[in-house]
Amino acid sequence: MSDFGQLLTSAEMAQFVSAGFLRFDALVPDELNKQAIPELEAGFERVPAGTPLRQAYSSESVVSKILALSRVQGALRSLVGPDPLVDHHAIHIRQPRGGEAQHLHADAIIDTRTTFDVQLMYYPQDVPLEMGGTLVVPGSHLRRINESEIGRYQNLCGQVPLVCPAGTVLILHHGIWHCGRRNDTDRVRYMFKIRLNPTVRQVRFWDTSDLDDPAVRANLRQGFPWYEGSTGRLEITNRARLWRSLTGDATYDTDYWLTRLENEPTRILAS
Repeated sequence: MSDFGQLLTSAEMAQFVSAGFLRFDALVPDELNKQAIPELEAGFERVPAGTPLRQAYSSESVVSKILALSRVQGALRSLVGPDPLVDHHAIHIRQPRGGEAQHLHADAIIDTRTTFDVQLMYYPQDVPLEMGGTLVVPGSHLRRINESEIGRYQNLCGQVPLVCPAGTVLILHHGIWHCGRRNDTDRVRYMFKIRLNPTVRQVRFWDTSDLDDPAVRANLRQGFPWYEGSTGRLEITNRARLWRSLTGDATYDTDYWLTRLENEPTRILAS
């Protein structure tokens, strides 16, 4: 355990780079889940964009207590580094038998940075399939789209509807394709979301002791059911670029694909 909480392993970081999200089931204890619902119903004061996270919430608020959990603190430190900024937060409340399913979309994709923000989503109650919840498309985060331009697609092979126990935390790359689903139960559904921006270069903030574990390369090479052949190669090449940035290793590659793309010889044969 570090001073920054339970840091992610290299295998977990590689899984995030590959899938675009990490999921921690039943991470938040029941006493905080019970505190959360009335606070979510009452709402939180708006936090101006760009506020340092350490200044954003009262130490007594349920948000501060969740962010202080070792697993959450360590995951955020591993992904965005120290002193992130609050981009925005939102409370999503879906009434019983109410609402429509969102179109599949990605949030505010207005840049092509290698640097990434993360979105933390917290679910204070059990979310069965019929309650809807969040749906994500694994491995979609590096396929840049303009917000809802994929909204005409209703279902993609391998999509993951969030069916989870109370206290589950989902941490997403800001580019992942996702949507909220209709609540078809007789209970109110609650979810809290916060987006965080890094303030330093995101390089090796996790536990790198397993950097050479074969599971790291295996995670970076994995495919997802919605990929067809060329899509898989494109996504894996994009992952290699991101992994180079995160590790500071400019030589990392998967199956020579990225190296081949960078092959621009400058040597001229003598005549």
